[in-house]
Amino acid sequence: MKTILVTGGLGYIGSHTVVELLNKNYNVVVIDNLSNSNINVIDKINEISGKNIIFYKGDIRDAELLDKIFVENNIYGVIHFAGLKAVGESVKEPILYYDNNVNGSLVLFDSMKKNNVKNIIFSSSATVYGKPEHLPIKEDFPTSATNPYGRSKLILEEILKDIYVSDNSWNIVLLRYFNPIGAHKSGIIGENPNGIPNNLLPYISQVAIGKLSELNVYGNDYDTKDGTGVRDYIHVVDLANGHINSIYKFDEKPMVRIYNLGTGNGYSVLEVLHSFEKACGKKLKYRFLERRAGDIDTNYADPEKAKNELNWTAKYGIDEMCEDTWRFQCNYPNGY
Repeated sequence: MKTILVTGGLGYIGSHTVVELLNKNYNVVVIDNLSNSNINVIDKINEISGKNIIFYKGDIRDAELLDKIFVENNIYGVIHFAGLKAVGESVKEPILYYDNNVNGSLVLFDSMKKNNVKNIIFSSSATVYGKPEHLPIKEDFPTSATNPYGRSKLILEEILKDIYVSDNSWNIVLLRYFNPIGAHKSGIIGENPNGIPNNLLPYISQVAIGKLSELNVYGNDYDTKDGTGVRDYIHVVDLANGHINSIYKFDEKPMVRIYNLGTGNGYSVLEVLHSFEKACGKKLKYRFLERRAGDIDTNYADPEKAKNELNWTAKYGIDEMCEDTWRFQCNYPNGY
């Protein structure tokens, strides 16, 4: 069976994708520096799938290690998740973000080239659309990131396009994620951030479990139904399966392909909060704060292209996303 290298494969989206790869009988090699993940995830992946991965602890900026991985394993393609991902932190620490996300990826791409591995699925983001003029967002919309995190993704998309122009044998899939939430149905893996969560669902779930006293809602004066930001939330298992379906594109004519992975539905912060209250059976406290720099009003996908070309659609709704998150949080109130 084919072997896939997953960078950042013990992280939130990475670990769920590794499980789905194993379920589809791929061999999986993971590199992760554990900066926002946990070594225990390896055992949890094994518990869910009944299968083992090959793991290398290390950083994608380590060219020697990457070359070793490609030499030791017959890698068919790469799914590239490794990178920093907090919008707010990126505004404060742009150099850190460009070093990790852009420099790290360049080292990876160079190692792939040297070792003649030219199939890659890149974890991009809907942040590359900046503030869209129209909704829903289609793949051919103009791009203009509003923060260093989004800009790092956009830069890497452009670099990958340049690589394809220089060598038409590369097969590149750019997946622009909307907002992944939820957890594996087993409750064994989920989003397990180190430190204070940056993303909405882990934050809400820590309020529900009693670790945090209230939810900070950034901005209540957006041009939306209830004044809070509206996002297209997608279940992480749906997102993982979008990557599995993208692998089949490696068998087709090499080119750069771009897909939105979202549901096509937008939910406000308060709607997500109320859905989570249903899941956990509690009323949750929240307070409004100032908007965060770089945040936009409303963002949701047109997922038709992925449906037509990848044979992929999101299956899970917001209530299931919240229920699965709560199950995981109850299993691991203090994290892994």
